[in-house]
Amino acid sequence: MAEIIQRDGTWAFDGSTIRITPGLHRSVPLFRQTYGEIAVPLEAVSGVVFEPERKRGRLRVRLREGADPLLQATGGRLPDPADPYRLVVDIDRAGVAEYVAEEIRHALLLDQIPEEPAKAYLLPGPPVPVSVRSSDGTVSFDGTQVRIDWSDTSDRVKRATGPRIIDIGDVVQVEWLPNSGYEDGFLRFATRETVFSKLPPEKDPYALDLWGSPRRDQLTALVAAAVTARLPHPSTRTGAEDDERRTARPRLAAAVGPPADHHDVLLRRLRELGELHRDGVLTDEEFAMTKAAVLRGF
Repeated sequence: MAEIIQRDGTWAFDGSTIRITPGLHRSVPLFRQTYGEIAVPLEAVSGVVFEPERKRGRLRVRLREGADPLLQATGGRLPDPADPYRLVVDIDRAGVAEYVAEEIRHALLLDQIPEEPAKAYLLPGPPVPVSVRSSDGTVSFDGTQVRIDWSDTSDRVKRATGPRIIDIGDVVQVEWLPNSGYEDGFLRFATRETVFSKLPPEKDPYALDLWGSPRRDQLTALVAAAVTARLPHPSTRTGAEDDERRTARPRLAAAVGPPADHHDVLLRRLRELGELHRDGVLTDEEFAMTKAAVLRGF
């Protein structure tokens, strides 16, 4: 057993699994504390390195491409402090960190772990149900449906469309960009009908605009990863499918009549959209897109 315990967290390697446990100190980012313990199987690892610095160093494990739904969903955009595969090491424990790294590298050689992309997710991602309250609203995922409930500060366009419910079978891609504190981020669920949408996140009823506390908004990556873990693995996509995604046009959704008890709600939301359009808040394209989203929601 190779183990290193630091204020930032604990790494323990038993020859087949790296068990990563976040520290409880207030300096450990909320995202890592919420994500919790991660058991990384050796076959998901492509390499490990210890980076010494003057006062402290960093122990990093690199995962094979396509092995982890969290990395797939975030595209490597998690800020360094929130990265669960990074451990800050005090300089007086540098020798222990080097030993842990060497033990992992030795096991990779013995087991002849390939470095090429994984053909399936080797980590499960966050458990469901998962729910996160962000600056733009609350996003929840129960394993089958994504639900977005807008906050009072959300754009009028979004509030006009009402809660957004998306079946996992309709999602083709999850896009996530963190709120840096200087630039807004977003969490977008691209469906077969909206994948070509050009609406900005603040007006897109399939996206959360992340403009508040970066510490809190980072938690939306939990939902992004949980949804990504239940989508077809990228390796299953054929070249023809990728070409079709790039060149196809969104299908027009048929307007289905709403149930009688929802009729008044639908009319009220359509009237509000019409007012926004007349006032110049919505362009013709935005009005058509949002109106279609309202109709699909009913």
